Amino acid sequence: MNRTRVLVSIAALAAGTATLAACGSDDNASSTSAAGSDTTAAACAKDQLKLVTKGTLTVGTDKPAYPPWFVDDTPSNGKGYESAVAYAIADKMGFAKDEVKWVVVPFNTAIAPSAKSFDFDVNQVSISDKRRNAVDFSSGYYDVRQAVISYKGSPIDGTTSIAGLKDAKLGAQVGTTSYTAIKDQIRPGQDPAVYDTNDLAVQALKNKQIDGIVVDVPTAFYMTAAQLDDGVIVGQLPAAGGQQEQFGAVLDKGSALTPCVTQAVDALREDGTLKKLEGQWLSSQGAPELK
Repeated sequence: MNRTRVLVSIAALAAGTATLAACGSDDNASSTSAAGSDTTAAACAKDQLKLVTKGTLTVGTDKPAYPPWFVDDTPSNGKGYESAVAYAIADKMGFAKDEVKWVVVPFNTAIAPSAKSFDFDVNQVSISDKRRNAVDFSSGYYDVRQAVISYKGSPIDGTTSIAGLKDAKLGAQVGTTSYTAIKDQIRPGQDPAVYDTNDLAVQALKNKQIDGIVVDVPTAFYMTAAQLDDGVIVGQLPAAGGQQEQFGAVLDKGSALTPCVTQAVDALREDGTLKKLEGQWLSSQGAPELK
């Protein structure tokens, strides 16, 4: 309708008819959307949820559960960003804190195509199309960037560009988007070292078996401050392909809970809770972007 050419009066009449039809479609879409919202709300009523254990919301994460995502390796204490987010999601879904149960789920198990022991899992899992083939995700609860860390005086200490990392020996935890970032964004001349856990990667860096580790920015701050005596953040990587990477809650493929958890996450974003918790538990200062 923005580029209409009026040729004859009948064309104008047809255009008017089309406009009425379009208005009718918009009204129908609004009605459908409202009906869909009502349906989702009804399906997400606490007594209607299909849970692993009736009356209990079961949340999974790995062990150890690292800061700043968790504190004291105790997800149930509500401290740390992901612990706090999990309880906030639970609250939005109608569960009190004592109705939430935590279970240990290794990272690779959480994203594998298998029956789940949890209702949803929070473990710094980035949403990707590839992973969606095996599991469901909620909407994103944290916008994440990847960073490179090292130690003072290392071959990459002071590097300001991705090109400056081409000759570096870098490492990352297996199966993570951090590993993908090394392969697809940095593309060093040497194959990256792969570790089962971030702790093993840190030990390798301490032993100077590698020049640096790629992890998400909040974890980079924790590692350089608490795990490395002379740790430095070399810099953070730009968003891959211009796409914002996000962490999402993991659910079983086709889970009836997926829209309910997504509804809760969206509400937490809209009411400012996610931003507040991010300010409380996470930091993104002091990590220059690598060009």
